[in-house]
Amino acid sequence: MWPKVCKSFLGVVSIFTFFAVSALANNHRELNGTWQLVPARSELHGEPAVETGTVTINDREGNIYVERSFDFEDANHSVTTNFATDARAKASIKQPGFKSKAKWDHDVLKVTTMNNGVTTVERYILQGGGSMMLQVDRTGRPSETLYFQRQ
Repeated sequence: MWPKVCKSFLGVVSIFTFFAVSALANNHRELNGTWQLVPARSELHGEPAVETGTVTINDREGNIYVERSFDFEDANHSVTTNFATDARAKASIKQPGFKSKAKWDHDVLKVTTMNNGVTTVERYILQGGGSMMLQVDRTGRPSETLYFQRQ
């Protein structure tokens, strides 16, 4: 009798796990697309003002692509930055002095980048109402929170 109960229990657990993983993967695809920065809602804590910005996310069956493009402006100059992470989930992109890794932490897309001794952790979080929040933590700087709308 116990072997039958154990097999039934394991069967139920397997089915539940399958549907839970499928649901998580579907939520991951919700972030796919191009997102436009909403500067008025963003909190930069003294960093140069971001004039415009876009983030493109594409999770393709475990291959995670994240491209960011921002235009910064302060009193003395303006800068445009472009950066992309494109790798298998949890795999690292490595170059001398540079390493970047994207992975899912439940429903949060987390990208960790180390560049010349500075670590940046980006957390992309889907919000209600069709928006996305990006929390950015950098070594030695206050956290930044950026808000985006789907483009």
